[in-house]
Amino acid sequence: MRVIGPEDLEVAAQAIEDGGLVVVPTRRWYMVCADASNARACDDIITGKRRPSGKPLAYVATSTASCEERFILSPEAGRLAAAFWPGDLALLLPWKNPEDTAQFAAVGSPALVTIAPGILGDLASTVKVPLAATTANISGDAGPNDPGPAITLDQVHAFLAVSGLEPDFIVDGGVCPAVNHLTIVDCFTPEARLVRTGLIHQRAISAALDTEIRTA
Repeated sequence: MRVIGPEDLEVAAQAIEDGGLVVVPTRRWYMVCADASNARACDDIITGKRRPSGKPLAYVATSTASCEERFILSPEAGRLAAAFWPGDLALLLPWKNPEDTAQFAAVGSPALVTIAPGILGDLASTVKVPLAATTANISGDAGPNDPGPAITLDQVHAFLAVSGLEPDFIVDGGVCPAVNHLTIVDCFTPEARLVRTGLIHQRAISAALDTEIRTA
């Protein structure tokens, strides 16, 4: 594997198109990325992370327009997308076409969809295949001394050593400063529900919807 800079995303994108894995930084933490339609590559990530099979990877869309090509956005989902994308929000959304549920099994149904700022968003826009991503850490509760997802290159390497994953490239983004999750809102149900709070506060979600959001 090679460590590259953000200016070299074209070679990272080519690696993903060829079925490989790439690790990129966000302001939250480092993420492992693959072609969302490549079942083998996605399964490698899930296995390496020891991730429960029912816990999907995130689908990184490039724009709200591209998102609407594949997913159904309710009025509430549209308001949240307009307020917070690109940003630290993921929405659980239904697929438009049933065939996509099988093609993108690692992303799940409903799909966990985000539009990312920064390097992750740039990679999604550069690569010619749909992008799946997840945090660079072993899933589950690893105990009180577990630092959580990797926020430095050294922590990325430590995770890779434990997981056995061998990405083609790691994009060096320095230290990830926010150290927090995406906020997740379920827009698959008739009424939007807050699944997990993260960098975007519950009050901000409620303000964008102009109503108090309930928790799932």
